[in-house]
Amino acid sequence: MQLGMVGLGRMGANMVKRLAVHGHECVVYDRSAQVVGDLAKEKGVTGSSSLEDLVSKLQKPRALWLMIPAGVVEDTIAELVPHLEPGDILIDGGNSYYIDDIRRAKELAPKGINYVDVGTSGGVWGLERGYCMMIGGHETTVKHLDPIFKAIAPGKGDIPLTPGREKLGGTAEEGYLYCGESGGGHFVKMVHNGIEYGMMAAYAEGFGVLKAANIGKHTAEIDAETTPLRDPEHYLYDFNLTDVAEVWRRGSVIASWLLDLTASALTGDPQLGKFGGRVSDSGEGRWTIKAAIDEGVPVPVLTASLYERFSSRGEAEFSNKLLSAMRYEFGGHLEKPAEK
Repeated sequence: MQLGMVGLGRMGANMVKRLAVHGHECVVYDRSAQVVGDLAKEKGVTGSSSLEDLVSKLQKPRALWLMIPAGVVEDTIAELVPHLEPGDILIDGGNSYYIDDIRRAKELAPKGINYVDVGTSGGVWGLERGYCMMIGGHETTVKHLDPIFKAIAPGKGDIPLTPGREKLGGTAEEGYLYCGESGGGHFVKMVHNGIEYGMMAAYAEGFGVLKAANIGKHTAEIDAETTPLRDPEHYLYDFNLTDVAEVWRRGSVIASWLLDLTASALTGDPQLGKFGGRVSDSGEGRWTIKAAIDEGVPVPVLTASLYERFSSRGEAEFSNKLLSAMRYEFGGHLEKPAEK
């Protein structure tokens, strides 16, 4: 099957390589001509110089996959649509807001253009592992694209089948799933990323507690502003966090791929010296919480993990200054300098 790929970043290029290995033909475009040229050296991959050029090299009905940041999807679609015809398919595989998917599908329908939203998970490891996909759109269009999804997905691999699924079948076992009408794929991926925020925060906080478990060995200056550590002898542990992460990977209840990646990071740099601790959020956590509010579903863990990301970027600085000011106003408490 032939596919046009727009965006050859961390995931797009690897998806093209995976498709080519499975015998599919890809026509590719990226703002970087060098990236296009490098990828076009792969068997089964054809480069293009513009979006119009890409469309002209695709067989009708065309299928185009956008693997670009959510913020530029709108402009890219607007640039593509004049070159498309009824029956063509536009696939957004990034992290767009599902509400935008619903609107885009309605706007494109009168033109006869089919819109498919695909929440894609796999990161930079997708070339080797495959990509988990959550798909929304008209079911007939999604079925037409099945060979593409099957090639990109991880497949069953060596993961044991969940007990009880023997008679259920379906593509979920292959690593991709039709989730319903337009927006359904990105809705499921949105919640996936909200859960990811919470899981990452739990690991980070837990390892933070382990790292500070030797606080009893450090002599702290006694002052009136800070309660003293009452039982220093309870905190005399120097845990090897690299080894803790490794042992948890093997048979523990909290083992996961995120823990695998944590162990890898700590093995390469136990002090994480190349990281500043500033954590961005690309929107899915916010959207998940908004959906939870609309649905009346409590998500305290996911909400707290999002706010922690805000704090990591210094967005609590004014609030913290105001806390210091209030303590000084009501009790004359002087602000302690930050420890280096």
